[in-house]
Amino acid sequence: MKFLFVLFAASLCAAQQAPRPEYPQPQFEREQWQSLNGPWEFEFDDANAGLDQDWASGVKKFSRTITVPFAFETKLSGIGDTSFHPWVWYRRGVTLPEGWKDKRVLLHFGAVDYSAMVWVNGRLAGTHVGGSTPINLDITRHLKAGENVITVRAEDSPTDRFQPRGKQYWEPKSRGIFYTRTTGIWQSVWLEATGPSYLERVRITPNLNGTVRFDARIAHPKDGLRLHARVTFGGKVVAAGESTSEGPRAGLALAVTGPLQWYVNQPNLYDVTFELRDGAKVLDRVRSYYGYREVTTENGRIFINGRPTYLKMVLDQGYWPESTLTPPSDEAIQYDIRMTKEMGFNGARKHQKVEDPRYLYWADRMGFLVSGEAANAYLFDEDYAARFTREWMEIVERDYNHPSIIMWVPINESWGVPNVRDPRQQYHLMANYMLIKSLDPTRLVIDNDGWEHTDTTDVFGFHDYAKTGEMLYEKYKDAGKPGWQPPPNGRAALIPGYSYNGSPLFLSEFGGIAYIAPGSNVPRDAWGYAGVEADQNAALTRLRGLYEALAKLPAIAGICYTQLTDVEQEINGLMTYDRKPKFDSKSLRELNDLLR
Repeated sequence: MKFLFVLFAASLCAAQQAPRPEYPQPQFEREQWQSLNGPWEFEFDDANAGLDQDWASGVKKFSRTITVPFAFETKLSGIGDTSFHPWVWYRRGVTLPEGWKDKRVLLHFGAVDYSAMVWVNGRLAGTHVGGSTPINLDITRHLKAGENVITVRAEDSPTDRFQPRGKQYWEPKSRGIFYTRTTGIWQSVWLEATGPSYLERVRITPNLNGTVRFDARIAHPKDGLRLHARVTFGGKVVAAGESTSEGPRAGLALAVTGPLQWYVNQPNLYDVTFELRDGAKVLDRVRSYYGYREVTTENGRIFINGRPTYLKMVLDQGYWPESTLTPPSDEAIQYDIRMTKEMGFNGARKHQKVEDPRYLYWADRMGFLVSGEAANAYLFDEDYAARFTREWMEIVERDYNHPSIIMWVPINESWGVPNVRDPRQQYHLMANYMLIKSLDPTRLVIDNDGWEHTDTTDVFGFHDYAKTGEMLYEKYKDAGKPGWQPPPNGRAALIPGYSYNGSPLFLSEFGGIAYIAPGSNVPRDAWGYAGVEADQNAALTRLRGLYEALAKLPAIAGICYTQLTDVEQEINGLMTYDRKPKFDSKSLRELNDLLR
């Protein structure tokens, strides 16, 4: 155990340098917490021998060190190995603060791709399947005095196309629209201390009339517990109240007079503090926030808080050159949102990725719209359907409270349902829609973004990489007229037997104008949709033509430009992979101003 002690001591000395030191989940923040980001022992287990040899007991000394929360494929992990390693192990020691004595201790992983087993002091504390959603474990009964050892085994099949994986490629080297894989821990890890009963989650549902509903779930409940909520705005208390729990649940409704609404560039947010009380004793205290925001559709338009709002989004893959899916810093997240806004966009389609909670926090804080997606699989069977459905439920639970998220997009371009003539795959599309609506009726849902829709969708998302504005205009000039049906684009716009339901038309992918900025370091196989433009002027001229055509198409309710940044070999970005702008932001903002 000497190596563990040295590793832990080194991590304490370097606490100020530990990556991603900010609180990982600001929608549910406790005061007593400890980051476990930084150095962990690490080992590849290519023979899948670790379970049989009981590595969780500490019998094997791991030969490597990794920097969490970065996956081993990344440079920032300190390893940077992009070859296939389906099974990996982590270990680190931790000594709890003295003030945590007699507290319950919770261990959180933001995300581990794809499945995980977690041991504390050699005892199994929990398991989880799903690469994009959090792991939350009460590890109190496994703890001991002094140093405790946390061990994690992650399993991620690099070639399984039935597994939800997003843009992570199943071949050794990135190619086309697919990028480097992410294996194991890729979001922050942290500990928290609570009382004997504690809040597992609080679902916040505001209404534009000023009412707000809090629905809490309580772990280790007992009779007579009370949920207290205090709502503040600008530091001033605007509402407060409490209710008595019933078993593991507690509900409370409050009203705020004359609430300020959350809107694009008007991020009015109300802070709320929840306390779980047992008589005069506070067992748990959590800080959160919410915004008064409503999303509806009417007559082919999208409305936010009753105001018609043209969606001007950018497709954002959420990859970084040295850390792939993991944002390298909180500042990097803010930079991407700030630059997107400077270009005149009002939101982002987070493509094939469940984004880091800190991204959604800053979107909330900056008045920035988000289209929430999942990482899709590519092939369909009943095991895929079960895994994908389970993960979607966890996605909605994690992100329900974020006002920035205005729509959910479970499936992109029939990924996971490649044969939509199969009735089972059609049922899967419609079941996703119905499931999400049952969990969250406050947001819009797209059944299958891009093409091959059913008639069960709130928004008709379609993709069209027309090279010129003239081509785009000719294809959609009659959109919205009686009897019009969306045209095919590579694949049919609708599954045979279904008709366009009149929902708002959202051009959720277009453009993809490739241009290699001077000095860019791009791979030899760099590519772009419809070729690569020779220079900045040629690229901007093409882009201007597309926008001028869109300005003459009033039936379209929103657009999403492909894409924010270059990613590896794909060079369709408005910025390079290392976030250097390819175009003047003012020029792009003027183009976006054409769309209303």
